[in-house]
Amino acid sequence: MGSFGAIILAAGLSRRMEARNKLLLPVNGKPMIRHVVETYLAVVDKQVCLVTGFEADKIEAALAGLPIHCVHNAEYEAGQPFSVRAGLLGAADDALNYLIGLGDQPQLTSDDLRALIAAHLAADVQKISIPYKNSTRGNPIIMPATLRTQLLADQANPGCGKFTRANPELAQPIPMTQPGFFNDIDTPAAFAAFEQMTSQRGMA
Repeated sequence: MGSFGAIILAAGLSRRMEARNKLLLPVNGKPMIRHVVETYLAVVDKQVCLVTGFEADKIEAALAGLPIHCVHNAEYEAGQPFSVRAGLLGAADDALNYLIGLGDQPQLTSDDLRALIAAHLAADVQKISIPYKNSTRGNPIIMPATLRTQLLADQANPGCGKFTRANPELAQPIPMTQPGFFNDIDTPAAFAAFEQMTSQRGMA
């Protein structure tokens, strides 16, 4: 399952987390962002590119020692599409495919990512693969490197969401049931629910 890189978005302001940076919250004894990045590192064979923005120094410190490439998005307050653009511009160009994912999905496992990669390879590898459960869209997506230039063409509205809506023929839904694709941590309540779930698993 070779030639997959990753672009992980970790630039957000964490506004809904009540003055805490969600990416630095503890997951399995380490900062959430480190846990997520290690999950991707266990799967891809090409570069992991991390896009920073808000509290970039703290995020990079939490990842010390990991073999990743960090890119700073100076426009991080403008929203996620601009972080996608920064990642597409900053990532190495040696992969045939890129997983574009979020730094706040700690429920996602390496097996989940491998299942998505396998489904992409079994489908049309020239299209963007998007995990779906019923009508719910998940993350990460898989972008063929051949579409990188097209994704960067719209300077005013970069990113994947608008592009896939405007070009449905270049995207394909991939049915996935694993909850990690669809659950992110945005609020204290979401983090508390995640902690409760992981502690119950540990006692099982």
